[in-house]
Amino acid sequence: MDEAKLTELLKSVQKGKCDVDEAVRVLKHMPSEMMDYACLDHHRELRTGVPEVVFGENKSAKQVTEIMRKMMHRSGKALATRIAPEKAAVVMQALPELRYHDDARMITGGEEKVSTLKGRGRIVVVSAGTSDIPVAEEAYVTAGCLGNKVRKLYDVGVAGIHRLLVNHELISSATVLIVVAGMEGALPSVIGGLVDKPVIAVPTSVGYGTGFGGIAALLGMLNSCAPGVAVVNIDNGFGAGCIASAINRR
Repeated sequence: MDEAKLTELLKSVQKGKCDVDEAVRVLKHMPSEMMDYACLDHHRELRTGVPEVVFGENKSAKQVTEIMRKMMHRSGKALATRIAPEKAAVVMQALPELRYHDDARMITGGEEKVSTLKGRGRIVVVSAGTSDIPVAEEAYVTAGCLGNKVRKLYDVGVAGIHRLLVNHELISSATVLIVVAGMEGALPSVIGGLVDKPVIAVPTSVGYGTGFGGIAALLGMLNSCAPGVAVVNIDNGFGAGCIASAINRR
């Protein structure tokens, strides 16, 4: 249940279209729902602005399918991250109304139910290289599903800084930026020195041996001398999308 659904229910009671007992019955079963392998938190969006999201790694295709089926039944919306293509194929066969985002490795449902934008401005997702796009896409899809206007700008890393500078108007138009980079992780610092908006830096595990699976990029971003740069965990596009949405919320 989100704020819009709760408001609709309370207005129905106010207008006499729904009696108090029926409203109590609906609310009584809304907070959570027990399954054999999960306890779904249906009130999370009402509390935090972000609905419960299925983390798909280490869950079976059957588990993901049944969880998303219940989420769609209850709210008409669902979101799952880290879903491998072969697992997604099973889920999509059972729930064809859902959509699989290949690059982001995410499954979404009910985006059309985000009828009003919750964001006050624009989130811009920037990737340093093409290899960083999967993590950038996770952030892009997440922010969009949370009710934000989102733009993306990919492959504009420091190896060819002119590619970024010619897009200065776009990055300056953002309310908040998500900047995704691997290798040495320098791009968030560069952007942080160009704009007066919050920059959420996302290190990726892209890079050669001394990148240590994203640790070099993570440490570089944590040591940024540019003001206004905050850092999330390695490859955590979803977390960056959620934080950007919270910043951008009306």
